[in-house]
Amino acid sequence: MLSTAARVLIPSATAFILGIGFAPFLAGTLYRAKAWKKKSGKESGIGGGGTPIFNALHREREVSTPRMGGMLIWASILATAFLFWVLARTLGSYWPLLNFVDRRETWLPIFALASGAAAGLVDDFLEITEGRDGLPLIRRLAIVGTIGLVGGWWFYTKLGVSSIGIPFAAPLPLGWFFIPFFALVTLTVYAGGTIDGIDGLAGGVFSIIFLAYAGIAFGEGQTQLAAFAATAAGATLAFLWFNIPPARFYMSETGSMALTLALTMTAFASDTIAHGVGVFILPLVALPLTATVATTLLQVFWKKIFHKKLFRVAPIHHHFEALGWPAAKVTMRYWVITIIAGVLGLVAALAARLP
Repeated sequence: MLSTAARVLIPSATAFILGIGFAPFLAGTLYRAKAWKKKSGKESGIGGGGTPIFNALHREREVSTPRMGGMLIWASILATAFLFWVLARTLGSYWPLLNFVDRRETWLPIFALASGAAAGLVDDFLEITEGRDGLPLIRRLAIVGTIGLVGGWWFYTKLGVSSIGIPFAAPLPLGWFFIPFFALVTLTVYAGGTIDGIDGLAGGVFSIIFLAYAGIAFGEGQTQLAAFAATAAGATLAFLWFNIPPARFYMSETGSMALTLALTMTAFASDTIAHGVGVFILPLVALPLTATVATTLLQVFWKKIFHKKLFRVAPIHHHFEALGWPAAKVTMRYWVITIIAGVLGLVAALAARLP
């Protein structure tokens, strides 16, 4: 009989191995297709106006490094899920124990991952073929918001969830407002996906965050959800292997949208449905994403109210680049911060479950 830990770790290792094996084929295909931006930089930033500092920092790499590398992540996750789902239905023995496709725990994270991957792939394709910024921001937000509403509806009507967990207190009831709240959290986490901007940064941050949620779900007895989160971490680590500077390819929208949507669903799945506080601690566990959203909003606010910038460039990881920090220093310090935040979030989540 497989131990519970093995049921979590084996899918994670499988996704990593599949990702490592798939990467050379993906990289070769993307380079042959010249799947990179045809014009470096961004045409405009959030809030309007150009982005000259960002464009200067990333002038060369954006027109020589392929995008769509996020396909490595979601393809490895989905392939792992499908593999163990098939083995569970065709073979006996311990294979059913490794199947983490579960209606209550992982259907929504898997659905969100696949939906975000598809929408992001369209965005990336338009960006590299038409030489523009891909899908308009309003359309991407509409897609993400719709997926958030579907997720909130599913939790509310199918799983009977209408509250969020509060540490050391009774859950906060939201009633029907749970559905728009779910969508709002989904949009906020998606906004944090703009952390994908420096070689190795997003890959390291997301792998650590998903590892933390794997630990949280494991501590709550949600083996399938823990296996999914660990599988996401394993696949992202495989991507990171090839994204460490100099990156072979970028995660881009197909990866960041898939991961942020899956992360939101994972956080809600580890909340009141498991007598946990997965949503409450999300800003802590995903601290770099929180900082990304907060500093971007602060920059827009500062420019509108005071008519000057608060940071040299937002999000703040690019501000550090503009100050002269080497990109590798920014990346590795973000990894350290994410590890600390993830451990603190894990401790807080498990402590909140104590009687």
